[in-house]
Amino acid sequence: MDLKRNILDIHGLMVGQAENNTAKTGVTVVLAENGAVCGVDVRGAAPGTRETDLLDPVNAMERVNAVVLSGGSAFGLEAASGVMDWLEENGIGFDVGVTKVPIVPSAVLFDLTYGDAFTRPDKAMGRQACENLSASVLLEGDHGAGCGATVGKLTDMDHCTNSGIGSWCEVTENGIRVAALIAVNAFGDVYENGKIIAGTKDDAGNFLSTEEGVIKMASGLSFSGKNTTIGIIATNVKLTKAQAKKVAGMAHDGLARCIRPIHTTMDGDTLFCLSTEELDLPVAPVDVVGILAAKATEMAVIRAVKAAK
Repeated sequence: MDLKRNILDIHGLMVGQAENNTAKTGVTVVLAENGAVCGVDVRGAAPGTRETDLLDPVNAMERVNAVVLSGGSAFGLEAASGVMDWLEENGIGFDVGVTKVPIVPSAVLFDLTYGDAFTRPDKAMGRQACENLSASVLLEGDHGAGCGATVGKLTDMDHCTNSGIGSWCEVTENGIRVAALIAVNAFGDVYENGKIIAGTKDDAGNFLSTEEGVIKMASGLSFSGKNTTIGIIATNVKLTKAQAKKVAGMAHDGLARCIRPIHTTMDGDTLFCLSTEELDLPVAPVDVVGILAAKATEMAVIRAVKAAK
């Protein structure tokens, strides 16, 4: 079994990325060639999102064409419009008779204080990410939405750690595949095996505990709404929209295992879950998929910070 051990192991998905390395911002788009059932779970208190209401299980639209992750804070939501334009031109979307309307949910992270605050992902960058779509190559680290990502922002940007985007795929013997693609721009620190591997540093370059720092400070934090970890879970298992939402929620456990603190008022953490419906099991193993999603998410976060330059 030839595995890439990333989200491209989910057949029918393609990933395209574009970034401005000077301005430190970028876009990542995941295209579902045949559409995909999609759910979302927003845990952070400062989210920047688009079309997430559509993903509520009680609402009509069952499938999406693509999901966009972007830097640029709320300005970066414009990148999804460029993705929509590209998809419409290529005949991809929900058929309304006169045209096809692409269904493209999106989430953004805050990277304005790391590079050029006035260069943000726009429609042109969204289109460029589509032009770069690939089913075989996925770059991790300082690419796409992870280009301007950082972690550990207890004090200021001079004491944080560069981060990025990472991916991982879990596979079972009976063919279940669950992958995560995560752009890690957390307020907190990233842990591996109980030790900080990326986060807030002191003047000597040693890691401090952001979690302990927040407790000691008790009040007066000045970084509200300037972070956010966003990502996409994908599986080949057939799920309903409600089940996909549940899996997205369970995947947040993976963030909690390796990022501390997480889901704060200073983060807008948002995870989508895509189901390509390739593997139709008699009973959809939502718990199994959710457990694997948490494992894949944790590994994707660790890969993101390790791949960053």
